[in-house]
Amino acid sequence: MAATTLTDRAIIRLSGDDVRAFLQGLVTNDVTGTLPVWAALLTPQGKCLFDFFVWEDAEDLLLDCEAQAADDLIKRLSIYRLRRKIDIARDEALAVHWSLSGGGAPDPRLPELGNRWLGPADEAADGWLDHRLRLGVCEGRAELGDLLWLECNAAELNGVSFTKGCYVGQENTARMNWRAKINRRLVIVPAAEPGPRARIFYERLGLSVEHRRVDDLDGAIIPSWLAPALEPAAS
Repeated sequence: MAATTLTDRAIIRLSGDDVRAFLQGLVTNDVTGTLPVWAALLTPQGKCLFDFFVWEDAEDLLLDCEAQAADDLIKRLSIYRLRRKIDIARDEALAVHWSLSGGGAPDPRLPELGNRWLGPADEAADGWLDHRLRLGVCEGRAELGDLLWLECNAAELNGVSFTKGCYVGQENTARMNWRAKINRRLVIVPAAEPGPRARIFYERLGLSVEHRRVDDLDGAIIPSWLAPALEPAAS
């Protein structure tokens, strides 16, 4: 049996009356078109609360999210549900799978991340965290939480639509984009120990996730997908 399951992920199923319209008015990306997409639920100020992938299953939507955040995400979405006839619950029959080649759909953030798909669980995948971080890609509350969504490199990683219309946190996110005013970025830094700006330090990998000013990125991994966005700030 292949070892492809990302055991730190969970699936939330949204079913009921027009769940696409419900989610469309809440999250950063367009869920009315081709799925999957990477998206987030933000605070009104545009800071990240949860990030996840949105998949479709007939009329239902499936959220591929951080397992430790799943229950909190369900509670938050339930607040917005109001009196809509929508069910929001974990789908324990499904797991998230990852492979560098073959099967599934390319990760919508970056093709180099590999392919993802949903299905019954198998053995735990190995190597995902190291692969993701060395490509400079962050996810989850420990890495992204409470940061402005565009500081999480969401635009460069296809995590936001600037044409879809309103969503929670849209006003500040759109303003930052049109003004091209992103003063800080989330980056990965090779390190032997956590520094003062570390959000989380992965000792086994020798990698630290740091939130830095764009004029202070010495020593950070600057992947090719991020470098063009930093050129105006560096000039």
